[in-house]
Amino acid sequence: VCFAFRAAHSKCLLAECFGAYCCGIFCHRLSPFCYRSCLFVALHVALQAAVYGEYTWEVFVYCWELQFHLLLLLLPYLLLAGNMGCFILCSRANPGIITKSNHASLVKIYAYDGVLFQKGVVCPTCNMEKPARSKHCSFCSACVHRFDHHCVWVNNCIGAFNAKYFFLYLFSLAATAAAIATITAAFLIQVVLLSNMMHGSYIDEQGQEHAVEILFLVQHLFLTFPRVVFMLGFVILLTLVLGAYCCFNLYLALTNQTSNEWYKSRRYGCSRRLTLQPHDRQVVYKNIYSKGVWMNLKEIFKPPTVLERKKTT
Repeated sequence: VCFAFRAAHSKCLLAECFGAYCCGIFCHRLSPFCYRSCLFVALHVALQAAVYGEYTWEVFVYCWELQFHLLLLLLPYLLLAGNMGCFILCSRANPGIITKSNHASLVKIYAYDGVLFQKGVVCPTCNMEKPARSKHCSFCSACVHRFDHHCVWVNNCIGAFNAKYFFLYLFSLAATAAAIATITAAFLIQVVLLSNMMHGSYIDEQGQEHAVEILFLVQHLFLTFPRVVFMLGFVILLTLVLGAYCCFNLYLALTNQTSNEWYKSRRYGCSRRLTLQPHDRQVVYKNIYSKGVWMNLKEIFKPPTVLERKKTT
């Protein structure tokens, strides 16, 4: 009986280990993204739900009673639909995972500049030569073609094949925050104008009468509409941050750079600075991938292929 129990127990352990091993192989083969975290995605969705819940419950209802134009009130929802579409496409699309089957074609698309990207460098994890403008992502456990960065908010790498979705996702998110901030600010201004509060006065603790000032007005609005004023401050801050990041990404797109290349080029200084190479020769670092503003922007929405590069050369 003991022998049979031990044999059965050994078989169960063997089956469990084999199942875990097969599951790991299956996950690694079919999805290189199975080890990524969804924490920031959940936080992103929760923040959007909180903002839109407050906008719908407070601002939309009050603005509807104040006879705001319906299309203006529905604009944040239309932008949300476009933003969620870009979010899904950006998170689900293949950013440009380099595999043994597509390595030969991807390595021919971009030339090595000899400064940021050296020919013959092998990725120790993927055991393949790194194509120019590629980088290994530790989160996705794969090399990515035209690697920009790994975005925790979309839970995916940003590469050559989903850069356009990230571009549209970022700009639609900034536009959404700006639209909500504008409508909310217009609602509070309308409340102040209808109440004729700016022409009033108040009596302080010492019994002295003062005209209504901006600080008193902000305090009164915060006490009357605390959640609306707090949401307005949050979306204004979000608009400024996203607006600055949008400008930075637009600059990268117009100059045909990635975030990874921009960061790595800072170590060598600007393009006018001489850098010492491994072969003890001085060269001038220059972005060789820029083809003009229009062609650079076009490359975001239509990544080049091997055939297109052959035509240009």
